[in-house]
Amino acid sequence: VVVVPASLQLLLLHCFPESPRYLLIERNDVCRATEALHRFLGTLDVQGVIEEMKEEQRSLSSVEMVSVWQLLRDRSVRWQTLSVVVVNAGMQLSGIDAIWFYTNTIFENAGIPVSQIPYTTVGTGAIEIVAGLIGVSHGRMQPLGVTALSLPPSTIKQGTDLPWMRYVSVVCVVGIIAGFCMGPAGVPFLMTAELFTQSHRPAAYIVGGSLNWFCNFTIGFIFPFLQMSAGAFCYLVFCGVCLLVALYVYLIIPETKNKTFMEISHTFA
Repeated sequence: VVVVPASLQLLLLHCFPESPRYLLIERNDVCRATEALHRFLGTLDVQGVIEEMKEEQRSLSSVEMVSVWQLLRDRSVRWQTLSVVVVNAGMQLSGIDAIWFYTNTIFENAGIPVSQIPYTTVGTGAIEIVAGLIGVSHGRMQPLGVTALSLPPSTIKQGTDLPWMRYVSVVCVVGIIAGFCMGPAGVPFLMTAELFTQSHRPAAYIVGGSLNWFCNFTIGFIFPFLQMSAGAFCYLVFCGVCLLVALYVYLIIPETKNKTFMEISHTFA
């Protein structure tokens, strides 16, 4: 089953143009970069974007591509690197992976009949797709903490004298997944491209991607032990992470809308 979509990706890969920034800044191929921009942006008026990339190219004319080690040691991009680390780690440590990995267990503990759990899980997946489309169309980051805070009491009460609380647990799980897909799900990958110039971008993606998967594995591994030791209150740990990351984003990361890559770099500097 996994081989089929991977094979389709390989077959369709040659249909996609190269990155316009790569073509112009690294290959100095203005024509192919312009063609790629026409396809990506769906408009013929791309001269402003071309000029922005040429400005970046001129500023990087004497700068070589940096390695991961050089990126981590470069004090001029210290805050950008730290921002990538915080946002990628925070995305995974928000608890969303724990809910994805153990959805069936959470529903079973909530008292949902075993025969109905597969349908509940499919419904959760459908809501995830819809929420993702809403997030793409609106481009907003929605808070997860409020929904996560409601999980501990609903989980503690489930199976007691309030049978309807099991459905509150399901609603909370769906709410967290929807909130995640509307906002933070794709933000780290887009933000990494905006915070770095072409010379630092590949190394930044390596750092962010590696940390992303490491935290993904960590949450999947420790969540059962965290749940055994803290019970329903383990979700408060994820609430704390969401709050700290939100504060960091609010206080440190500048607004990037309508700013060039060079302007963003100067803002951090």
